[in-house]
Amino acid sequence: MQNTILNKPPAHCMAWLLLLLAGETLAASVGVVGLFRDKAMVSIDGSPPRLIATGQTVQGVKLLAANSDSATFEIDGKRRTLAMGQSFASGGGGGKPSVTLSAGQGGHFVVPGSINGASVRFLLDTGASSVTLPASEARRMGIDYKAGRMTGASTANGVIPAWRVTFDNVRVGNISLNQVEGLVVETSMPAVLLGMSFLNRTDMRREGQTMTLIQRY
Repeated sequence: MQNTILNKPPAHCMAWLLLLLAGETLAASVGVVGLFRDKAMVSIDGSPPRLIATGQTVQGVKLLAANSDSATFEIDGKRRTLAMGQSFASGGGGGKPSVTLSAGQGGHFVVPGSINGASVRFLLDTGASSVTLPASEARRMGIDYKAGRMTGASTANGVIPAWRVTFDNVRVGNISLNQVEGLVVETSMPAVLLGMSFLNRTDMRREGQTMTLIQRY
């Protein structure tokens, strides 16, 4: 007597179906690049930003609430609240810590962060070799920068005094790095420069008006 199995899909079809279902389960990373009342502009898994409304679900990411300060999402069954420029990388998807930045006026990337736990406003600058801040900010943070190695920094107005230091911690969004080389300069600056001593430890991915930093190590 012959046994038959009806409507059994070929093995390659089953494998394709499993991959498709796995791809729909959960986003690996979610970055906020715009905030509005009841809406948020997000980049999911490094894709181009899209606007989603409260209650809407995209690639497993549901927007629960949003205003001009932050957005609350349901990701992997848990609530996550992200401010402008912040991102969340799902550990379950093997994602590394990341942050998605949105270009502002003049195409510059400005993002809130912290140095040694003190809040600062960073300006991403690939032309700066180190994370650079003015002496006034260093004093506010309680950093004894003059204990560092004195050097000079070239500016449009000539060479100014500067000190090489090491910051215990520099954080931008979900990326937190320890022992980051820095430079403290005796001049005023509109923002702290997020230089290559931080950026070299990330992978940078530019997509139009957004920049995603992914922690490398």
